[in-house]
Amino acid sequence: MTDRGSFGSKIGMVLATAGGAVGLGNIWRFPYMAGQNGGAVFILIYIGCVLLLGLPCMISEFIIGRHGASNTARAYSKLSGGSAWKWIGYLGVLTGFLITGYYGVVSGWCLQYIYASTAGHLHGDPAYIQNYFAEFSSSPVKPVVWLFIILGISHFVIIHGVRNGIERASKILMPVLFVLLLMIVVASCMLPGAMEGVKFLFKPDFSKLTKDVFLSALGQSFYSLSIAMGCICTYASYYSRQTNLSTSAIQIGLIDSMVAILAGLMIFPAAASVGVSPDSGPSLIFITLPNVFEQAFRGATIVGFIVSLMFYGLLSLAALTSLISLHEVSTAFLQEEMHISRSKAATFVTITCGIIGALCSLSLGDWSFLSVGEKNLFDIFDFVTGQIFLPIGGFLTCLFIGWYVPKKLVKDEFTNWGTLRVNTLFAIFLFLVRYICPLAIAAIFMHQFGLI
Repeated sequence: MTDRGSFGSKIGMVLATAGGAVGLGNIWRFPYMAGQNGGAVFILIYIGCVLLLGLPCMISEFIIGRHGASNTARAYSKLSGGSAWKWIGYLGVLTGFLITGYYGVVSGWCLQYIYASTAGHLHGDPAYIQNYFAEFSSSPVKPVVWLFIILGISHFVIIHGVRNGIERASKILMPVLFVLLLMIVVASCMLPGAMEGVKFLFKPDFSKLTKDVFLSALGQSFYSLSIAMGCICTYASYYSRQTNLSTSAIQIGLIDSMVAILAGLMIFPAAASVGVSPDSGPSLIFITLPNVFEQAFRGATIVGFIVSLMFYGLLSLAALTSLISLHEVSTAFLQEEMHISRSKAATFVTITCGIIGALCSLSLGDWSFLSVGEKNLFDIFDFVTGQIFLPIGGFLTCLFIGWYVPKKLVKDEFTNWGTLRVNTLFAIFLFLVRYICPLAIAAIFMHQFGLI
């Protein structure tokens, strides 16, 4: 079998895996979810859910990936002995592949907004900025061009392998992402009236705590860590036998949560400064925030220009790190199952996901006939992967590790074959993955369909 490669350093491994988890879910979805669900009280529940749900699910995928030392589908197949449980792995690969297509569209939008910020197109009244996004996103050409550009960038990284491609890119992209994030947080918090936004994020109002807030935080913790997309399992297949899986999961969870909270600290103080409601919803990034930057820095045009440019640069970097990890899921699968070169596998993924993404993009405009009922193709991909495939994949993975895979094998991987003194931690992990995680994921799934 061809040498699969491996991560060359611990920091490279952590940054690469964290980069796969950190994405638009942290910088786009988390802030508007926090805004709609009470701010600080949502964040407290979110952190608890990351600890009780996210980390056990992540460690479960680590165990499967490292033990299998192969692509996600083959890793599950090895552990299942070829039984029906192997289809969880194929579901993970399929989910990652489909997400790559439509996620690339949104990633391309971020590149367009870098260009728009540089060219000074994001200035004007709120109606103009809203129309700008509507016209751009429904255009038959521009979004598709940006889609193939960002897929091309991820393709370039992927074909250079694990150490020279993914790890090297992560060592550059992740620190730059953090620096940009901190710079914008400082600029945002220095605005007049910004402390109201800070209070919204860090002063809990428990009167806002409801069942919906709890389940929304539960769902966000699951999606923010990229559980059941195949990314974590695939990256873990490149881990060494000396990697401490529980410590790595905690480090990645901390990075992921820190980015999400800093994203809120970047957005809500600026929004409070200009009187924008924190519950603006999914339009926050592409419609509300350009207006916020326009109003907040009206007296310092050059500062507003720089902050806007940095923000959309940050958003693009976050999108790219996740897109690279999603791309790798399908590339590793094709390379190993079809016995072809990494370059050929990556090229096939780039082209096919580009076609999927183009169709999704076109369905938002001239090709609106690509729809089922009231959902266009873009929304269908988002719904099927995010609300059906991911919860099912996560749920089955917990049952697989908790009840099917031999306990001794799971413990050997968790404790690095007895070299780590983490028996109590393992007992907690096994309890969570057997009982708490499946119930929580089932609750998320039913909540999405209004069943609870």
